[in-house]
Amino acid sequence: MTYLNKPLLVLLSFSLLLFVNCKDAKVDEPSVVDSDTAFTKTIEFNSLDDLLITADHYHIKNTAPVIVLCHQAGYSRGEYLEIAPKLNALGFNCIAIDQRSGGSVNGVLNETNKRAKAESKGTTYNDAKQDLTAAVAWAKKTYNKNVILWGSSYSSSLALIVAKENSDVEQVLSFSPGEYLNGVSVKTSITGLDKPAFLSSAKNEQSQTKALFDVISSDKKTQFIPNGAGRHGSSCLWKSEADNGEYWVAVKTFLGV
Repeated sequence: MTYLNKPLLVLLSFSLLLFVNCKDAKVDEPSVVDSDTAFTKTIEFNSLDDLLITADHYHIKNTAPVIVLCHQAGYSRGEYLEIAPKLNALGFNCIAIDQRSGGSVNGVLNETNKRAKAESKGTTYNDAKQDLTAAVAWAKKTYNKNVILWGSSYSSSLALIVAKENSDVEQVLSFSPGEYLNGVSVKTSITGLDKPAFLSSAKNEQSQTKALFDVISSDKKTQFIPNGAGRHGSSCLWKSEADNGEYWVAVKTFLGV
């Protein structure tokens, strides 16, 4: 019979306890970032139904405001590959998420969508609302401050609704919102929204944007219409777009930078 000495038993017990705790720990449990050293990394956290959300975390400093960036239909967090660093340079931390309704863009696959399909979870626009809500909660807990919520196309409609419902959202930017949500009236859902709101779109979408803009009651609201044709969604800010400069001026004016 082999006997283990007492120090070795203690070490084995500690190792087993550590293994159990690590196994049960949540992925990327939020805690206040205590760093003024900038970094960019890919993170994961749970949606409201425990689906794992993939996001890119663009951190500059703990005291800076934080923007949650949400992509348009068929896209991924890759919509913000060049936008988020520019927002960093303007003084904002950013978290660009993969919602469960999406695909890929700029060479970045939507990992949340891939998982949702593998787990037979819904991937409609409406299903993605819980992903925005979870991302706002993660950002709020991580930075211990209210969040600026930013949406693109279908997620811009969701962003307006979440901003109306969620006290952790202090401002909202909505690029090309519209009545995209089956069974849900965006106009009715956001009537009386009293938080600072920025709504924009391509020029040929201005009427559908105005219909939503008009029911927002905030005394700080902006509808931006480009002089040129513009582009649908947040991709209007890509440097490849002819009108990106005027969109950026409007965004910076709204954000006060």
